[in-house]
Amino acid sequence: MAIVSNQTLNNLRTTVRGEFKLAFEKANAESVYKKLATEIKSSSASNTYGWLSKFPQMRKWVGDRVIKDLSEASYQITNELYEATLGVQRTDIEDDNLEQYATISRAMGQETSDFLDREVAKLLQNGFSNTCYDGQNFFDDEHPVYPNTDGTGTASLVSNIYKKTASDNGTPWFLLALGREIKPLIVQHRTGFELEAITDTQNNTVFMKDQYLYGIRYRGSRGYGLWQQAVASKADLDDTAFEKAYELMQSFKRDGGDPMGMRPTALVVPPSLQSAAEKILKRTVLDNGAGNTNYNKIELIVNPWLA
Repeated sequence: MAIVSNQTLNNLRTTVRGEFKLAFEKANAESVYKKLATEIKSSSASNTYGWLSKFPQMRKWVGDRVIKDLSEASYQITNELYEATLGVQRTDIEDDNLEQYATISRAMGQETSDFLDREVAKLLQNGFSNTCYDGQNFFDDEHPVYPNTDGTGTASLVSNIYKKTASDNGTPWFLLALGREIKPLIVQHRTGFELEAITDTQNNTVFMKDQYLYGIRYRGSRGYGLWQQAVASKADLDDTAFEKAYELMQSFKRDGGDPMGMRPTALVVPPSLQSAAEKILKRTVLDNGAGNTNYNKIELIVNPWLA
């Protein structure tokens, strides 16, 4: 039987933190969210993204500079607090039953990375009902685009939802433009994922429950970038729908009428649409024997968290 000494607790703390860190870094390096979202460091309770709607376009310098003011209708992402806590029974330490906690710590590291993948998947799923910088839902039929570069005039209403019919109600799929510095989704970090420990025997939880606590703490949030970098659809996923959605993104214009120059780089689907997506992007020959012009046209991302 092991003696529960300070050295024993320090060794356990080192093991738990070390295994957590290694597992998190390994899982995080392969995370889906890193492909889909820009990571922004936050230094306050929330970040404001008014610049999304008014980022200036390069122009020939004639006369004075033309200054683009930040949008008055600023888009704000507020940080939230998250936790996950592991309880280690003191009797397990006394009985040298600690290997299980190294395994659990690795699982906690994996879960921490999965958390961000799940939350980014929710951004896409909820984009039909959650607003972005222009006050419209991220996926919407009425995004305003103005005839003048300063955002004045009577706006045209633009959709970033491809519809085959007005009653499309299938499983959503998404075309995203991920080749730019700012991606269509935002992951905002106020803190990193911190692993804290309570092992003092004078602590109420330790004294009353004979249990040491190891907890993950994180502050951050998620939100939307430019809607022009994303097209969603609930139509059946086939070659025609893919090509029409691809064309739709390429047609987007900025205020003033200049093309945005957006080009899809990824098709994001849930596992249930993987076969349909592979039929579009992975076969070299079509059913009629013709070559497939969509073969490897863009990256296929199958997100297991998209239900």
